[in-house]
Amino acid sequence: MPLKKPTDVPKLPKTRKKNPEAMREAIPQKKEDKIEYVCIAGYKADELEGKQYALFRIQTVAVFTSFAYEVSVDSKVERNTIDITIMGLSTKMNYVPKVESARSDVLLEELNGEFTVNVIKQDGSINSAVYEFNFYNKEIKLKNKFIPEKKNNRLFC
Repeated sequence: MPLKKPTDVPKLPKTRKKNPEAMREAIPQKKEDKIEYVCIAGYKADELEGKQYALFRIQTVAVFTSFAYEVSVDSKVERNTIDITIMGLSTKMNYVPKVESARSDVLLEELNGEFTVNVIKQDGSINSAVYEFNFYNKEIKLKNKFIPEKKNNRLFC
């Protein structure tokens, strides 16, 4: 008995596009505070280009043993605000397995003055900190860290 040939192609549902603005406006589910990410600020020099960058490293607290992962981030700088949106984890090419946490570096050029850094998670949670950058002396000072007022907002970074 021959199989029937389908007359029309079945439609697949479209995947949801991750939008940093939509993540910022989303209301997270109520959960307890749990540190999942670490944000490290510093400076990094690129010797090939001869430039100095301000560096924000987003790193997971969890350590992965079999696969190597990288944190996918999207960053946006507006006036005195830096928004770093965590989009998720992606796999890296790994020929030799090693124990390491997932991380990603955000490089920003010539930050000088006081900036508010917002780390935004996919569920809509936001953690913020105020940093003072002195680009010429290569100094970074953490002035304040806080959780913005938002329904069900929690500490994760």
